[in-house]
Amino acid sequence: MLKTKSVESSIDRENDGLRVLATRFRGRGMGTDRYDVWMPSLGPSEQLLRAAQSGKKSWAQFSREFVSELFMDGPIDSRSKTIKNHGQKFTLRLIKDLARKGTVTLMCHCAEDQQHCHRHLLQRLIGSNKI
Repeated sequence: MLKTKSVESSIDRENDGLRVLATRFRGRGMGTDRYDVWMPSLGPSEQLLRAAQSGKKSWAQFSREFVSELFMDGPIDSRSKTIKNHGQKFTLRLIKDLARKGTVTLMCHCAEDQQHCHRHLLQRLIGSNKI
C-alpha cells in the first residue's frame, strides 16, 4: 500500500510502514524520528519549488515540470554507455515494489489536507504504468 501524509502529522508506527521524507529540504529542527529515510531526490528542484511557492508557476506547470525532472538524465549518464540512470526511475520502481509488499508512506512538509502537493503526484506516478 502506498500512502501520503504530512511529516507534521502524528506518527503511526503500526500503519505508516516505511516513512519516506520526499523533500529537497529536511527542515530545521526536525528530528530524524519523524521519518525512516530522507530522499531529497524525490522532491522538486529548488528552482521549481521556489517558482511554485512564489506563484510564478501554476499547479499544472509545476506538475508537468516536476514529473519531467524525475526522469531527467544526470551527468553520470554521459559516463555510461549501456545502463542509463534516467533520473529517479529506478528509485520509483523500488518504492512501487516495497509498497506491493508492505506499506510505504510518502511525506513532505505540506499540510495534511493540501491537495497541490508533489507527494500526491509521486503517489499517482508510482501507481501508474509509467515507471
